[in-house]
Amino acid sequence: MVATIEVKNLNKNFDDLQAVRNISFSTQKGEIIALLGPNGAGKSTLMNMITGYLAPSSGEICVLGKNIREYPLETKSNIGFLSEGSPLYADMTVRAFLNYMAELRGFSGKKKQERLNKVYKTANIENVLSQRIETLSKGYLRRVGFAQSIISDPKILLLDEPTDGLDPNQKEHIRSLIKQMGKNKTIIISTHLLDEAENISTRIILIDKGQIMADGSMPEILKQTHSRNLENAFKKLTSLENN
Repeated sequence: MVATIEVKNLNKNFDDLQAVRNISFSTQKGEIIALLGPNGAGKSTLMNMITGYLAPSSGEICVLGKNIREYPLETKSNIGFLSEGSPLYADMTVRAFLNYMAELRGFSGKKKQERLNKVYKTANIENVLSQRIETLSKGYLRRVGFAQSIISDPKILLLDEPTDGLDPNQKEHIRSLIKQMGKNKTIIISTHLLDEAENISTRIILIDKGQIMADGSMPEILKQTHSRNLENAFKKLTSLENN
């Protein structure tokens, strides 16, 4: 079976800072993977490289068996991405923005409207469609960003801190959606929340200082905490959750 994503010996340098250090892993359909790590661990940098928004300093990334450098448009068409800042067009209404994004993804006519209606409902944003994006709360901004990431019903979904800024009910809604969609997709979320990683994911990749510290289920990772570096990474996460 061809891996949905394959990352090989990936590195990213920003001048003297090595943000990602020799990372390798692969994913399969039906996996929900949590990139778990403290702020500054390299999670967002890694996601931006997988989506093709950021070029690696070295290493390879393949999506559904094709190298993203050789097939940039084809590989990107299979990925939906909710970025950390969720960049949106502030002066557009939610409806106009999502309509524009749907057209960019090749939707038109009746098929476009049917897909958008489903996306509105899925993201639970029907009550803000007429609002300008600049007037939305942080929680609604994240939900609109989530909506644009699923418009094309991609095979692979990358969600950078998907529940950031959401209230408890909204968090539960998005987490339930991720679990449901993860049955037929590959989903990678980045998070610094231990409970989110444990409750949503089928697999956790623990990252600290740009390196993979552990890879497996939460019980498997906890068995490895005798490692001093791994113990330190967990201490950072626990500190973040308690603040």
